[in-house]
Amino acid sequence: MLAIAGLAILSACTQKSTEVTLQVQTKYGTLEGFEEDGVKKFLGVPFAQAPVGDLRWKAPQPLQAWEGVREAKKFGDDPMQPNIFGDMNFRGSGRSEDCLYLNIWTTAKTTADALPVLIYFNGGGLMAGSGSEPRYDGSSIAKEGVIGVTANYREGVFGFFAHPELTAASDYKGSGNFGFLDQVAAIQWVKENITAFGGDPERINIVGESAGSFSVSLLMCSPLSKNLIAGALLSSGAEVLPYEPTSQADADAAGAELLKQAGIASLTDAMAMNADSLQKILPPKGMATVVLDGHFMTESADAVFEKGQQAQVPLLAGWNSLEGHPSQSLKGQAPTLQNYKNAMKAQFGDMTDEIFAAYGITTDEDVLSQKGLDLASDLFTGFPTWKVCDYHVKTSGQPVYRYHYMHPRPQVSAKMGDKTGALAGGVREKTAEEKKAEAQQPAIAPGAVHSADIEYAMGTLDTNEYYDWQDEDYAISKLFLSYYANFCKTGNPNGEGLPQWSAITKENIDAAPVMKIDVESKEVASPEKENAYRTLEKFYRCKK
Repeated sequence: MLAIAGLAILSACTQKSTEVTLQVQTKYGTLEGFEEDGVKKFLGVPFAQAPVGDLRWKAPQPLQAWEGVREAKKFGDDPMQPNIFGDMNFRGSGRSEDCLYLNIWTTAKTTADALPVLIYFNGGGLMAGSGSEPRYDGSSIAKEGVIGVTANYREGVFGFFAHPELTAASDYKGSGNFGFLDQVAAIQWVKENITAFGGDPERINIVGESAGSFSVSLLMCSPLSKNLIAGALLSSGAEVLPYEPTSQADADAAGAELLKQAGIASLTDAMAMNADSLQKILPPKGMATVVLDGHFMTESADAVFEKGQQAQVPLLAGWNSLEGHPSQSLKGQAPTLQNYKNAMKAQFGDMTDEIFAAYGITTDEDVLSQKGLDLASDLFTGFPTWKVCDYHVKTSGQPVYRYHYMHPRPQVSAKMGDKTGALAGGVREKTAEEKKAEAQQPAIAPGAVHSADIEYAMGTLDTNEYYDWQDEDYAISKLFLSYYANFCKTGNPNGEGLPQWSAITKENIDAAPVMKIDVESKEVASPEKENAYRTLEKFYRCKK
């Protein structure tokens, strides 16, 4: 035993430990960052060749080494995108196809610190967004002992366009998943280089919100990435039931038709257009679906999860209390039970009454209660996020932690004038209808709207000046950030002083423990809610 102990000490002493300074040697060259408030920052770090010229609509190509010291003190360009969400706030110097950059925040002193890593993939419908957005900033989680990373990926037509000629010319005979492949390339770069920043390449966690969450669910399943990660976090979304992948043939046909409708004679002509012109003619038209390209994805995520072939890692997942609202279906009609049922019959058909009963929506008052909000929210992001948790409990043997984020943002700051909150965390002008409704009675029940959790979970409230943050907001953010950090460190969100959060297991799955994150955060279990999800699943499977 003494001999073994001696060998262990000798091994530890002979391992090289390098100081993490503001100049870091990566596999491709030296980067120089800067330090601010105790956090070392390396911004605008390239992780693949610029996808420009002949590399447009090709899988990301390996980065080429550089000589000398490359400054990493400002964000790289943001991905090409129109102003779909006008309230998105970027810190890049511009928008261009040359956008494959990532950003690193670390407090490591030496490479021996081997800190866990969290890579954040932005939301924005796969049409917009950037790793430079302040709400994803990694400074706060870095101070918790986790290296924060954000990574751009190609958006819209630049990231998710398929065409038969592109498919035929590619090494893997596929196209359409370029943005997802960018995400894989970012993870691979981190795997290869994060040790130099004091990180542990065996403890890479990935997280995303909305489209980023959809992406993480796919990255858990892709043969290119599932073995690169140690943990996964989903925030409002997953590309499983009821979402369906697209076959390569259908994606190719859709791409060819898109060019035809836009009056672009050929792929060659499209390749010759500059990015601005191309984007004007081929603007993003909604959330892209993953293509079964035989490379990034060979089968649906549902099939992978059902067979237990996804990444066998701990999972933390949840969504917000006001992801959707019954008014979106009612379209101006009075919020009565009968009107809501009539509005949903086009979707639910003969199962309308059964689904409403499962959600406890049995009176007019229930329509705008949390029961009605739950149904509307589940139809958007709640159900698929729940389904990933359900799959993972059954087929992974790994811990699964589920949350429901309840806390609404505070009022818009008075200095913003007569504005209201917008989808991407910013503000916009109130519509005449909103002003009229506000003067009478607020029509929408309070709750956490889509994307409202981001600044809380990442500890970035102070980067958003639009809202009048209160002490309770900072307290919730501290809690949420601690859960994130602990999960990255150990695969378990629990820690000293935090409300106890139990994992879902096969034994408790019918009354799954869920952390309700709010001013008074607590764990709850509701067999009725699980039954509602099972009823909705029954509908989707029958429809399928």
